[in-house]
Amino acid sequence: MAPSRSQTSLLSLLVATSLLPLQAWASFECKDMATQGTHFNFEKLGGPHIVHWKEEDVEHDMEYKYNFTLDLCSPLKSECHNGAQVCGIRENVDLSQEGNSTITPIDIAGTYTSYNGRTIDAKYELLRNSKSNSDSGREGLRTILHGGRLPFDDKKNGLDQRAIIEFVCDKERTGLEGDETDGGKSGSDKEDDKKDDKKDEDKKEEEKQISRREGASKDQCEDSDASLRFCGYKVEDLEKDKKARTLRLEWRTKYACEDAPADKPASSHWGFFGWFFIIVFLSIAAYLVFGSWLNYNRYGARGWDLLPHGDTIRDVPYIAKDFGRKIFQTVQGSGSRGGYAAV
Repeated sequence: MAPSRSQTSLLSLLVATSLLPLQAWASFECKDMATQGTHFNFEKLGGPHIVHWKEEDVEHDMEYKYNFTLDLCSPLKSECHNGAQVCGIRENVDLSQEGNSTITPIDIAGTYTSYNGRTIDAKYELLRNSKSNSDSGREGLRTILHGGRLPFDDKKNGLDQRAIIEFVCDKERTGLEGDETDGGKSGSDKEDDKKDDKKDEDKKEEEKQISRREGASKDQCEDSDASLRFCGYKVEDLEKDKKARTLRLEWRTKYACEDAPADKPASSHWGFFGWFFIIVFLSIAAYLVFGSWLNYNRYGARGWDLLPHGDTIRDVPYIAKDFGRKIFQTVQGSGSRGGYAAV
């Protein structure tokens, strides 16, 4: 029995829906991270950013050097799989043998639709609404990103990876201070930095006091003046007897403040006069096309006769010429002086 028309339409709709990319179901937009009616725009923090960490294994005489790279706005171009937005590169250094080291890429978070279907599945939480006592009095957003695994293709024995980024409100920081991608500072900038050393030291001491008050339950972030700081990378217990190795980062920026002014994008619209001229042009074009079609079908007109008011249009150059001549004569006449010549 052939399917009815309504059934065919329904099947088409279901097929079209199923073909939507998984990113649509687990979207992660740096321009609009929203939770509980509060929106944050971290577009200015887009691009790759790097933090470092070193771990020592004395028992096995090994040292592990980590470079963690993240991009909030687009997938990374790195040694990790396509779709990764948080990628770790681990250098495994065998201290018992000089020059003996290997490299291990670690997919921590991203959307891997072409590999295993895992998505970034971003979760958001306002710091002021957190149940943790260490977040008391803090303003900002906590973002949890998923999708990674190590080994990447080992579903049975692989360990899930995730990243937790805490965007903390700091109205004096853009979030790019100390960033490795800044490319260094000029001489004048260094002089300005020297003048601000005392201010930075006072602020650093204040941040240490805040960290002490937050308690030992929260991972201690590295002692760094950079806005983006490493806070930990260890295995954590999740719900239902699951575990995941979690990369914790802290990002101090003014864009994490709930009252942060929205950056107005550069105006890309035409404005009133632009739209006015576009409408006038389209109206004239529509009039000419419709008039030509009418003259062709009604009178069988050809050539100039196709155009509505063709005689008037042919006379436009001459009318313009006469108009220009009159204006020139008027200006020339008003420039001459009247009255009697001096004797």
